[in-house]
Formats: sequence, C-alpha cells, structure tokens
Amino acid sequence: MTYVEYKQLNPFQRFVFNFKKFFKNLPRSVGRFFKTIGLAIVHFFVGIGKGFKNYGTTFAKGDWATKLSYVIFGFGDIHKGKYYKGILYMVVEALYVVFMVVFGAEQLYWLPSLGTQERIVEKDAFGFEKVVDEGQRSMLILLYGTLTVVVTIVVFAIYINNIKDAYKHQQMRENGERPTGLREDARDFLDGKYHITLLSFPILMIAVFNILPLIFMILIAFTNYHGINHAVLFDWNGLANFTNVFDVINSDQKATTFFSIAGWTLIWAFAATFSNYILGMIVALMINKKGIKFKGVFRTMFVITIAVPQFVSLLLMSQMLTQDGAFNIFLGLFSGENPRIDFLGASAWGARATVIIINCWVGIPYTILSMSGILMNIPEDLYESARIDGASPVKTFTKITLPYMIFVTTPQLITQFVGNINNFNVIFLLTGGKPNNIDLYGAGDTDILVTWLYQLSMGEKKDYGLASAIGILVFIICATLSLIIYNNSKSMKDEEAFS
Repeated sequence: MTYVEYKQLNPFQRFVFNFKKFFKNLPRSVGRFFKTIGLAIVHFFVGIGKGFKNYGTTFAKGDWATKLSYVIFGFGDIHKGKYYKGILYMVVEALYVVFMVVFGAEQLYWLPSLGTQERIVEKDAFGFEKVVDEGQRSMLILLYGTLTVVVTIVVFAIYINNIKDAYKHQQMRENGERPTGLREDARDFLDGKYHITLLSFPILMIAVFNILPLIFMILIAFTNYHGINHAVLFDWNGLANFTNVFDVINSDQKATTFFSIAGWTLIWAFAATFSNYILGMIVALMINKKGIKFKGVFRTMFVITIAVPQFVSLLLMSQMLTQDGAFNIFLGLFSGENPRIDFLGASAWGARATVIIINCWVGIPYTILSMSGILMNIPEDLYESARIDGASPVKTFTKITLPYMIFVTTPQLITQFVGNINNFNVIFLLTGGKPNNIDLYGAGDTDILVTWLYQLSMGEKKDYGLASAIGILVFIICATLSLIIYNNSKSMKDEEAFS
C-alpha cells in the first residue's frame, strides 16, 4: 500500500491495517530479538577469547615484576612505585585466601551435591524429640556456595585489573613517566572521577541485596526444593521444573495450569492496561475541553482518589462485594431481599470481569493526570490550523490528539502493561486467586502468574523450585514483549515526529 492510499483510509481502516501489519511483522521482530541475543552471546565468548589472548600477550611482554603479578597481586604496582594500590591488591589476595581456607572451599566442595548428611532426630525416654545431629542444610550450602562463587568472580576481576595495572605502569616507566600517587588519585576521584566515588557504595549495596539474592533464586529453579522447612536436603534436578511447565503432551497438571494462567495473565494485562488508558483519555479530554468549569476541582478529586493507599481501596471493595456486602444490600433494596451474589467467587469469568472493572476504579485517576499534562502541551497552532482547514472535532482528535498522545505515552503503555502482568496487589487483595479450581496446580481461576508464584511458595505446595522457574519465565515474557513492542513503535522508529 502506498502512502497516498494509506492516507485515504478512514481511522478504523488504518487501525485494522496497522494491527495486521504489527502481527505480520511479529515473527520477524521475534527473530531479530533472538538473533540479537545470539549475537550478544557470540560477542561475549569472543570477548573471553580476546581476554585470554591479551592475558598471554601481557605475560610475554611484561618484565619480571609484571610476570610476578600473575601470582602475587600488586607486586608490579609496588615495583613501579604505585605503593598504596599494590598494597591494596595484596590485602585483597590475602583476605581471599583466608576466606577460601576458612569458609569458601568447603562450600564449593558441597555445592555440586548440595549436601548428603540428613538431620537426625531421636526420641528420648519421655517421648520428646531431640536433635542428635543437625546434619547439612542444602539451602545454606546453596546460599554460601553462591556467595563464594560471586566473591571469586569479583576477586578474579580484581586479579585481571592488577595485571593490567602492572603492565600499564611498566609502559609508563619505559616512556619516562611516573605513576600517579595517592594524593593525585584522591584528587581525581573527587573531580574527574567523582561519579565513580558517588556510585561505588550504591552499586555495592545493589550487588549485595539485589543481584546476589536474584542469582540465588534463579539457582533454586534448577533444584527440587519443597520448602517444608529449611533443614531438609534437596538436589539439583536440571531443567525438570521447566520441562514440567511445558509438558503439554503428557497433560501434566503443572503444564495445563501454566498455560491456563499465562493466557489469563495476558488477557488481564491487555484489558487492565487499555481500559485504563482509553477511559482515562476520554475523561481527561472531557475535563480539559474548553468551556468546562471547575477543572481544578475535578483534578483535585482525582488526586485525592490517588492519595488513598491502593491496598485500602482494594480491601474495602473486596468487603463490599461479598455476599453480605454493601452491593448486595443495595440490590436488596430493589428486590426486597439480599440476592447474596458472590461477585468474586461464584464463577471464573464473573470474578475476572469484576477484577478488571475494579482495576479501572484504582487505575484511571493516574491515567487522567498524565493525559492532562500531555493535552496541555499539545501545540495550539495544530488545532488552529485544523479549524481553518475545516476539520471536524473527530478528525482533529484522530489526526492530532490521538497520534500525539500515543507517540508520547508508548513507553508508559509498555510500563503499565508489564506492571499489570506483575500486578500482585489487585488480584491478591481482591480475590486471593479465588474461585478455587481443583484442576489447577496450587492456583485459582483469577490467579495470574505472579500470584501463582506466591501461592506455590507460600501456600500448601511449598514448591519453591517451580515458583522460581515461573519467576524466570515471567521475566522472559515481560522482557521479550517490552523490547518487541517498543522497537516496533513510532516512538522508537521516528523520535523526531512531534519535535
């Protein structure tokens, strides 16, 4: 279709055309996405190969002090006059050796098996249980083993940096230059490298409290851990948790549950995102329309709605929708008796529809406020030109307002969509996953992937391995959809369209 033919289409035909075009290009976009990942993996291994090459080259070209730095951290720096840095390198090596001898080596030894000695409990003469031998705990072995591996990787990076520094200072000496001292480096870290000084501590805290637990939970996905208590032994089971999730051929309950909940999760995310977006846009247009009085009052009302904590609103709505709640009492005023309608537990799709409607109540005010800000920033000249050309209000909306708003809010839409895939509060506080379904593995009909993950780990199943696998799959789904949608949006392809 040519550009002229496209411009002659009405808005509905354009929507259909763009909708078909998106799904037609979707396989190609997915292919590009995985191709990019493959190239990144290739570049990673190529980089490792270059690193080994540079490692050998530096050893061959280095002097005796640089060569000795391959064994003793910081020796090359001390030999070239960089005393404080060389001493720091040596301290790191000494601490690492002590760490491995006292603690780390044992954890790495047991990491492949996750322990073999079970806890021994015997009863005394009075029938009371007594722990004879605490045994080994696979959970602690995995945690401490992961910590040891991470520490080893960090120390290895310091080791490589020590070699680079030794060779760099060797070259400086050969060129008649003097390595910088402590005072000069300190001055540099408070000036040109001040960003490193400021970010070092936050990055360290992120590594300790985010990255390390994340690695630990990812590793749990490759075990058969059922968390009845933390003193049990468990083993590595490879990809068993992932194969169980996708074992539709044998109609595995875990697989049928995953695909059922994944389908509802995508329906929920799509409905929750676009209902809030479209309805919020309509209300924002009504409030910001010329001639509407008390605009500030309306905006203040929506701000007050947001000011109420979301969990309070959701818990209140959950109570109001019970069989003896406010809605049933109100309906009883017309029928003469309490109809006792179970809005959130009678039927699967009835509860799902109710959840989507209530989500509009708590989500639309955010959209209204963001849309109001965008509407006030659309150049008035565009509307003036459209009126001069005789464009109708509908034409003005479809040609100016809607394209501008979609262009600006595409990243926000993606964020909301991913946020709704992981929207734990609305589902858990309203229904808790109910109504229950015995055909599903530890899940209810309104559970989405993230609440199912919670039910698996904190409910009766205690299936931490499967819960961790679900968490990884949720991340893959969110990351893939976000990248594909954003890379195919006009915000990405034509950044200067509305500049």
